[in-house]
Amino acid sequence: MSEKKFGGIADAYYNGLMSAVGYRRKDVQKPVIGIVNSWNDVNPGHKPFRELAGCVKEGVWAAGGTPAEFGVPAPCDGIAQMIGMQYVLPSRDMIAASAEAMCRAHHFDGVVLLCSCDKIVPAMLMLAGALDLPALILTAGSMIPYETEEKTMVTCDLKESIGSVNAGKISKETFEDYQDHICYSCGTCSMYGTANTMGVFAEVLGLCPPDSTTMLYCTNDKVKQARDVGERIVALVRERKHARLFLTRESLANGIMHVSATGGSTNFVMHVMAVAKCAGVDITLKDFDAIQRSVPVIAKFKPSSKYNLYDYHRAGGVRATLSAIREHLHLSVPMAFGGTMGELLDGFDRPVNHEIIHTEADPLYRDGCFAILYGNLAPDGAVVKKSGVDPEMFHHRGPAVVFESEEALMESFLNNRIKPGCVLVIRYEGPKGGPGMREMSIPAATLVGMGFHKSVAMITDGRFSGASRGPCVGHISPEAYEGGPIAAVQDGDIIDIDLNRGTLTLEVSDEEIERRMKSWRRIEKPAPGMLEAYRQNVVSADQGALWLYGKKKG
Repeated sequence: MSEKKFGGIADAYYNGLMSAVGYRRKDVQKPVIGIVNSWNDVNPGHKPFRELAGCVKEGVWAAGGTPAEFGVPAPCDGIAQMIGMQYVLPSRDMIAASAEAMCRAHHFDGVVLLCSCDKIVPAMLMLAGALDLPALILTAGSMIPYETEEKTMVTCDLKESIGSVNAGKISKETFEDYQDHICYSCGTCSMYGTANTMGVFAEVLGLCPPDSTTMLYCTNDKVKQARDVGERIVALVRERKHARLFLTRESLANGIMHVSATGGSTNFVMHVMAVAKCAGVDITLKDFDAIQRSVPVIAKFKPSSKYNLYDYHRAGGVRATLSAIREHLHLSVPMAFGGTMGELLDGFDRPVNHEIIHTEADPLYRDGCFAILYGNLAPDGAVVKKSGVDPEMFHHRGPAVVFESEEALMESFLNNRIKPGCVLVIRYEGPKGGPGMREMSIPAATLVGMGFHKSVAMITDGRFSGASRGPCVGHISPEAYEGGPIAAVQDGDIIDIDLNRGTLTLEVSDEEIERRMKSWRRIEKPAPGMLEAYRQNVVSADQGALWLYGKKKG
């Protein structure tokens, strides 16, 4: 048990205060399990946790433990647009740190982490690594897709419809219907964005039960799964199996390979670096690239294909995609629900739809879904989801059109000032420059909706949504605020993007870049409230954009 059981009179204060909230003396002598609940009423991926937390508690009680629930914030990336987006990435570290403070202060013996969405799943994984207590994760399950007579749609289709209505491709009446119905239920958006990428990653690590992420949120299997999680966490406490047993370099490599093989979110790159740091595992961006390039892409999902997350579930789910790349995996790593990765796959016997989940002999791409780019525009790296880019845009060369913010870019979209062939440069949106490293979710979707994804590229020191597709290069490091070369780009400069060669080049001499930077003055955007502390402490994207857990270079 934990250090809270001091024995004798030293336990009196603890016992007395726990008694005040209804716990009996014999309850606090059992394993006390912290239920870290990210429920709220305003995030569809997290609203189901009000009920699911109760099911987890039932499992804990049934297994002879004592559940103790508390809450943490859970902002929705889709809702948090424009200035709201400045707070979303900083919330990741804040969620992890606030939960860590509660868990340490109350001396929990183990934790169940209820999380679904973009920043909350990585926050909980960071928490698991930092705490190194017995820990399990449960995700809420996926949103029901919206069915019309013509097609099936999910959240990313709503984003792309913004560009379509602006370009006159759909009517305003259709657009109104989409707003009312595409986000059809609670659960995580039924696409392979950051939320579901991170949920699936947690499953591959073995900390989250198989199929937790891809199953519909409203199924009876989800309720049963929640009870299983409650029972299993008590067993892990008694077996003294802590989280870092499942957060090793080999298990993280399995997760990286699987995300790459299934066309995951670019935000995953930054989050896995942060999780590794909290778990005490050293992984660089070059290490990440080598691991992800070692596997073929054997599946793609919305928005990079027509298949949604529930299609993925019915096609075989995570164990089917893991089986497809089995020969690349570290099969001896342990899984928190018992056995090893190899044993998990040995026991998988569901039918697999190979139209959706390809074999390694019939891959969609040979060398991973990401391209990590380097060059004089990104000395420390940049990230693009190659599997979400039309192959004819794997190499693009064009004149720069420079914007100092997302808002300036959106104004150009709305006024139809974007021309085919150009490279849109959005800077001062990095971790420090934003501050907060906003994702260019709406601009990327607008680009597609307007039909420019085969003629216009977009690069930024900010982020893109996990549900973005098209030639969108993000995470450019160093960022403009730190004096990175992206700060030197001028309108009309030629930029060359080559995903096959892994290069991002500004066709301007080193001497000219140096000359421009001598007269450079950074743009200081407002940093209200916690954002000033974030700006002062956050590290660059290539190091995971950590601020409460990371340290600066040097």
